Amino acid sequence: RATGTAIDPNALGGMLIMVLTLTAPQLFAPRPLLKRRWIALALGAMGLALLLSFSRGSFVGAGAALALLGAVRYRKLLVIGVVALALILVLPQTQGYVTHFFDGLQVLSDADASDLSTQMRVGEYSDAIKLIERYPLFGVGFTGTPDIDTYLKVANLYLLMAGEMGLIGLGSFLVVMSVLFVSAWRARPQRRLPAAVPAAGSDVEPIWWGFHAALVGALIGGLFDHYFFNLDFHHSVTLFWLFVGLAAVSTRLKPGRRDV
Repeated sequence: RATGTAIDPNALGGMLIMVLTLTAPQLFAPRPLLKRRWIALALGAMGLALLLSFSRGSFVGAGAALALLGAVRYRKLLVIGVVALALILVLPQTQGYVTHFFDGLQVLSDADASDLSTQMRVGEYSDAIKLIERYPLFGVGFTGTPDIDTYLKVANLYLLMAGEMGLIGLGSFLVVMSVLFVSAWRARPQRRLPAAVPAAGSDVEPIWWGFHAALVGALIGGLFDHYFFNLDFHHSVTLFWLFVGLAAVSTRLKPGRRDV
């Protein structure tokens, strides 16, 4: 499995969710930051790296983020996505990825299925819920659990957050994310400017879409892993909050500004 410089293949997959989704809108931007052929080449390389990571949660997160972009703004992305998915399903070279993905889904309906990775995660979810039931409000902190029969490491962003910071900490995080996305949605009409006036902000719009879709992908990927909150993966945590800050700034930028 590919890891790059991300320590862990799943962490690499999470980072690719964000940069791939940020880059994708540039392919359809009126004035992309780079020439389209270089953007297409970069997207192809990132897509290949995502496949080589074998990170199923990252597949789902990236797919959901790109589908959202296609549904609400860039319709051509849906066509490209359908073609790419069809190729992955039918090409002999990709059958290993397809089998790996569906093995994980099988565990959800059959506890005796052979995918040990997903079996382990299901067990982690059960243990994490037990920990949250014991320390529901403020969690147990970041250094470990006070009980010998519980542990903190769970492959789920939200369960890990609730275990360490309690339901109050998890609720605070969800409020911050909700405010970010509600503010972005309210600003959406200002971002969809006519192509006839490119100087009025068409450079910002694809970046704005990319940041917010990347965060959607990260939050969905967080259902299956913990790297965006686990301090052992500080580079992933830093990247996530950097995107949060840049997404907020891109929403607050007034149309017509050129100093981006």
